[in-house]
Amino acid sequence: MGIDDITKKAQEFLGDDKVQDALKSEQAEGISDKLLDSVADAASKLTGGKFDDQIEDARDSADKSVGTD
Repeated sequence: MGIDDITKKAQEFLGDDKVQDALKSEQAEGISDKLLDSVADAASKLTGGKFDDQIEDARDSADKSVGTD
C-alpha cells in the first residue's frame, strides 16, 4: 500500500459523517484540550518560552478543528 492509497483511505475515513460527529463531540473536546495543552507545554519547555505566542496561536487553531469549542 503506497502513500497515495493511505492518504485516500484517510480522507474517506475523515469524510464519514459518523467520524465528523465524533470529532465534534464534548468528549472529543475534553480529550483534545488535554492533549493540545500537553503538547503546547512541551513545545514551550523545548523552546525555552521563546515562541510562546506562536505556540498558543497554533494550539488555539488546532482546538477549533476538534470538539465543540
